[in-house]
Amino acid sequence: MMHRLLLACALAAALARPALGQEEPPAREDARARWQKLSPEEKQELREKYARWKALPEDEKARLREQRERLRSLPPERRAQVERNWQLFRELPPAERQEILRKFARWREMPAERRAQMRSAFRELLQASPPERQRFLQNLRRWREMPPAQRERVRELWRERRERRFR
Repeated sequence: MMHRLLLACALAAALARPALGQEEPPAREDARARWQKLSPEEKQELREKYARWKALPEDEKARLREQRERLRSLPPERRAQVERNWQLFRELPPAERQEILRKFARWREMPAERRAQMRSAFRELLQASPPERQRFLQNLRRWREMPPAQRERVRELWRERRERRFR
């Protein structure tokens, strides 16, 4: 949502009129032409997004501007991939989007060391042979189906084994 808001605000800022008596630069002429082609509903949506942008705290605006600059600095193929992923995300049902956002928030709250461990484990999974990957996915399915008490017992067993190995 914030990326859409940011893009809408950028467009709205581009549509701002120059001071009287000044000639419009070509980019503004293009923006005005695009604005004229929008439906009344699209114009209203853009106005609402601009109002939300104006209401954001300055630190949030700065964070979004920085994200926009990072996106612009990506190589074209990587930027296209990010934009495709964003489009796919937007097409998900609202409940799935909320679940992804919830998990992403949890990820961001993790200590950097834990995130690094998880990235490393994921890389290992991607590099594993197909049978190893299949075995991992089957184990993951079984883990998710376990009742919480049984999961805790398994965790305890793992901790004990790890401690014995490192003594």
